[in-house]
Amino acid sequence: MTRRPTLARREQILQRLAECGRVQVDELSHLLNTSEVTIRKDLTALEEAGKLVRRYGGAVPSFAADTTNDGTDTEVSNRKIAIGAAASRLIRDDTRILIDFGSTTTTLIPHLSRYSQLVVMTNSMRTANAVLALTSAPTLLMTGGTWDAQTHSFQGQIAEQVLRSYDFDQLFIGCDGIDLERGTSTFNELLGLSRVMAESAKQIIVMAEADKVGRRIPNLEIPWRQIDVLVTDKRLSTSAKTQIEQHGVEVIIADISATQNKTGEQ
Repeated sequence: MTRRPTLARREQILQRLAECGRVQVDELSHLLNTSEVTIRKDLTALEEAGKLVRRYGGAVPSFAADTTNDGTDTEVSNRKIAIGAAASRLIRDDTRILIDFGSTTTTLIPHLSRYSQLVVMTNSMRTANAVLALTSAPTLLMTGGTWDAQTHSFQGQIAEQVLRSYDFDQLFIGCDGIDLERGTSTFNELLGLSRVMAESAKQIIVMAEADKVGRRIPNLEIPWRQIDVLVTDKRLSTSAKTQIEQHGVEVIIADISATQNKTGEQ
């Protein structure tokens, strides 16, 4: 059995994880031609470094570790991972992107290493840590501002002032609800920063699971006239898709089957 250098092997594990959204010990053992004991040691070391989380005989990205453990977490995680993969294909080299806080937007992070000369700004510590964990991390900027413990992000006037001093190509943002008539909505009453983010970017990409359509949430976040793309999953009904497209929004349906096939799930 040919042994690979430890660092190179662990880089391959992280690369596989970024591509598939989940890895299994037996799969990695076969792929990397090494023992399952060695793979488990690698996963433990990578978990201690904050680059993944051990789970179900393998590992998932650190951003996927907050899904609930009620028997539905695999499907939910796969949907978000698929949305992140689809949204990442909208990025190009040498661009400046904004990433708002949220578990769905964070699934974008593992794909950023494919692009060169990226500048990423975020108001989320979680997102920032995920960016810094990349092998080839883009230039990272933080908004600063007032720390909001509920959202684990920076908010407030200082963050808004910092954003207004930059010009971004794309904003990737999530939401709590999708109002087919108005746009995206949120439970968060701290709307100022999200709206300044939208004003600061040339293209606005909303990343949201389809079950958020029709949620009655009072706080309108971004109206349809400002949104360019919605990346969601196949549960979006045909009628809802048509209604959203009538607002001039491109709708991209993420292919969850590609994620499931890569991870060996049925």
